[in-house]
Amino acid sequence: MKRWYIIHAYSGYEKQVMRSLNDRIQRSAVADKFGEVLVPTEEVVEMKDGKKRKSERKFFPGYVLVEMEMNDETWHIVKECPKVLGFIGGTAEKPAPITQKEADAILARVRNTGEAPRPKTMFEPGEELLVIDGPFTDFKGVVEEVQYDKSRLTLTINVFNRPTQVELEFRQVEKTI
Repeated sequence: MKRWYIIHAYSGYEKQVMRSLNDRIQRSAVADKFGEVLVPTEEVVEMKDGKKRKSERKFFPGYVLVEMEMNDETWHIVKECPKVLGFIGGTAEKPAPITQKEADAILARVRNTGEAPRPKTMFEPGEELLVIDGPFTDFKGVVEEVQYDKSRLTLTINVFNRPTQVELEFRQVEKTI
């Protein structure tokens, strides 16, 4: 029975490990013992120079998921792959799979990202932001409401010592340190 395992890879080399592993699997005699090999990513949108740009963000940087039947041959195919540090969970010789519930949650998150890209920067109500564009430039405000579907948020800023709510686009604010 195929189960999901997590592989620890060099950070930044996750896609290369996925391609190498897929090549090794195709050339092996036990290709039927493997299922999907996946780097969990989501599509994110960021505003740069007034333009929306889509990019990919990894959920778990440095990790690759592989669906496989664990035995000595399959273990060696994965372990001998370049840039692979080992398996996560269990022991070095006998890795433990993740639960089906955990795998389903990760797979659902990967599949849901195709619907609508998420913003690269996440904002939380109560968080303090700096306005970097528009008539309120250089004012600091507190997030009241976030509308991810419209890429807008509501900030409360002090104008002449009076709290004033303003609605701004994500590109008009940045997080304060």
